[in-house]
Amino acid sequence: MYAIRKNDQKMFTPNSDSVCRIEGGSTNTYLRDERIIEEFLKGVEPKYNSSVNKVLKGNFDKECIYVIAGFVSYVITCSPAAMRIHSELFRGAVEETARQLDRHEQLPPPPPVLGGDSLTELLEDGKITIDIDEKYPQAHGISSILSHVAIFGNSDWEVLINPFEDSPFFSSDYPVAVEKSSDPRVLNRLIPLTPYLAIRIKPNIHLDRANPDYGFTNFAYKQKRLSCSGVNQLNRYFVRCAESMVFFSKLRDWVPRFVDRNSRFRIEPKTNRFPHRNGALLWFTQEVVEIEP
Repeated sequence: MYAIRKNDQKMFTPNSDSVCRIEGGSTNTYLRDERIIEEFLKGVEPKYNSSVNKVLKGNFDKECIYVIAGFVSYVITCSPAAMRIHSELFRGAVEETARQLDRHEQLPPPPPVLGGDSLTELLEDGKITIDIDEKYPQAHGISSILSHVAIFGNSDWEVLINPFEDSPFFSSDYPVAVEKSSDPRVLNRLIPLTPYLAIRIKPNIHLDRANPDYGFTNFAYKQKRLSCSGVNQLNRYFVRCAESMVFFSKLRDWVPRFVDRNSRFRIEPKTNRFPHRNGALLWFTQEVVEIEP
């Protein structure tokens, strides 16, 4: 395995433990059982390789769907990138709550040292900010991880075959790229499973979330053999959506240049605020954007 850091383009040859393991990363003290996610992973990690083989052969069964959907759900809820991204959701909710409390005079006045401005004015001027402990959104994600599994497992999948031996798929420390769909409410998920196999999950937002279906009766898939340009497009997503490191299986002359061209991007959270009656509606989404050096 080869790796490139996005911030300085330093390339090295790590083992999986050195780049994919964070000591205590799954421990969350906000939960009654702070290691409960480990029980979930016992049903996912040992069956990953066999499930990937089933995907490749088109032999989908409930176990295979559960394992792949579980892997994706774990990445988008528990990884460091996920904690950073989802902190914005909670920050937006806390800020809006603070504005409403301030509006209804349910907060004490700010101290004179802050200039006598209201809390709302201080927030809008950036004089104070809301700080979110990133382990809290992780705890929320762990609590809802089975809901994610049910959604992904009852959605449409595209099995994407890469036939080009010299252009394997990249992976990363956040191997679930986001892609805009025709519906602005939906982000497709692109996941590299092996250097020559990926999937696109198109989340079904019309499912009955109150009654999750773990029999995956709404699951559907189709297989697609990619063109060279299709492989390049997916690899752009995989590099741009990586948090800080890109992984690849074969060292080719074009790889460092490709990573360098796409390394100044990452997934950023975005909160849209719409005035509504006496308050506001918040719509949280994610975008792949170019970031400041």
